[in-house]
Amino acid sequence: MSGKNDAKARTAPFVRAGKKLTVGEIPEITAYEAGFLTVTNASWRTETPVCDRNRCNGCLNCYLYCPEGCVYRDGESGKIGIDYDFCKGCGICAKLCRKGAIIMEKHGK
Repeated sequence: MSGKNDAKARTAPFVRAGKKLTVGEIPEITAYEAGFLTVTNASWRTETPVCDRNRCNGCLNCYLYCPEGCVYRDGESGKIGIDYDFCKGCGICAKLCRKGAIIMEKHGK
């Protein structure tokens, strides 16, 4: 992507603000900024991803492949964080983590 599409791809509209979206305003990125999803939807999760922040090297593979956009980079440490309100517990992040920093724990453990 280049030109004016770059700015559109880096910014996500905020649905909570009541903005009506057109097809052209839908971001072309793998994850959305906080506020894009509006309903907590993780109540049916059976496993929870847990990140060992000491093992995490900040490569962001988990961020790139998370289908729900729940993984984010913590600005202070550069390591990842997980938005558990929207994580469905699919385990893709754990499977892709080359350092083994993310493990899946049974929900409620």
